[in-house]
Amino acid sequence: MSLKVEQFMCRSDNFGVILHDTESGETAIVDAPEENAIRAVLERTGWSPTLLLVTHHHPDHVAANLALKERYGLTIVGPRAEAAKIPGLDRSVSEGDTIEFAGRTVEVIETPGHTSGHVSYHIPQEKLAFAGDTLFALGCGRLFEEGPAVMLRSMKKLAALPPETVVYCGHEYTLSNARFAVTVEPDNEELKARAGRIEAIREEGKATLPTTIADELATNPFLRWNAAGVRATLGMQDASEEEVFAEIRRRKDNF
Repeated sequence: MSLKVEQFMCRSDNFGVILHDTESGETAIVDAPEENAIRAVLERTGWSPTLLLVTHHHPDHVAANLALKERYGLTIVGPRAEAAKIPGLDRSVSEGDTIEFAGRTVEVIETPGHTSGHVSYHIPQEKLAFAGDTLFALGCGRLFEEGPAVMLRSMKKLAALPPETVVYCGHEYTLSNARFAVTVEPDNEELKARAGRIEAIREEGKATLPTTIADELATNPFLRWNAAGVRATLGMQDASEEEVFAEIRRRKDNF
């Protein structure tokens, strides 16, 4: 496979991601949490980026936009609904738009909830998705700018991607998410096994990401609003999907 994906830590718990096509030499960055961490990878690899894909406007995802643009002359692409909030934006995109990168089509999926204009990026050819702060391993982003109904629709969009899709997320929150998830669905054996693996991974100081859509469908409580075990634990057997999702998010906020 000619596409390499480099994932690395930025700030305290952000992930940086850089994509590099070995045949064309084209390089893209997904979100820009921290200039020094990104530059360190680029200098080590010798890659030169021409594209920066932004998922949303929060400072820990755009802090290095202008510095990277000045140094590398790259094109910054981000959500149209947040265009005024994203430093250095060159092109705004929304649902259904596509971006060409190294002979591949990158699809834009609007996934608001965490912020009002959040987008995710999907590369079908590579079975890759970059979900920013919408979907996390065993979790989802806090609802800072929209309510549960909006985030639920966004989660359904990501859940509909092919199960084998490999998902990169914005933060290393998985251990806390796992500890919460087992309180929502304590009889999910696959979840308990995964939580144990995550404990071991974090004890070794290793990253728990990327994840896959299949793993999240099987274990992430924020994608399991219709699971009988989840509804039983919450005492919400007859509640709507939105009500169940909102209750899971409320419990996580207070966990």
